[in-house]
Amino acid sequence: QVQLVESGGGLVQAGGSLRLSCAASGSIGSNNVMGWYRQAPGKERELVASFNSAGTPNYSGSVKGRFTISRDSAKNTIYLQMNSLKPEDTAVYYCNLRKLIPPRDYWGQGTQVTVSS
Repeated sequence: QVQLVESGGGLVQAGGSLRLSCAASGSIGSNNVMGWYRQAPGKERELVASFNSAGTPNYSGSVKGRFTISRDSAKNTIYLQMNSLKPEDTAVYYCNLRKLIPPRDYWGQGTQVTVSS
């Protein structure tokens, strides 16, 4: 099993910053990719940022230039630095670990990010 523990969410004013962390533990293995998703009320879960199998970060168009995904491989931890936050960034943010062979997704419990206008 894989456990993902997120932290760092909270309430911030528009224009502010937050940093999310996700620590992975358990049977992680090496053939996997990690990333961040979010789900706003009444909307589907969407990709925010992730690493591909080559280690290259990818971002959704709505956060590119404002958010930065990074990782500490030694700690099996990824981070999401969120700057210039907007009210539309308000959502529950989920950490994802995707094992590639065989394909399987693991999710964290989610952390709430609320951006006030």
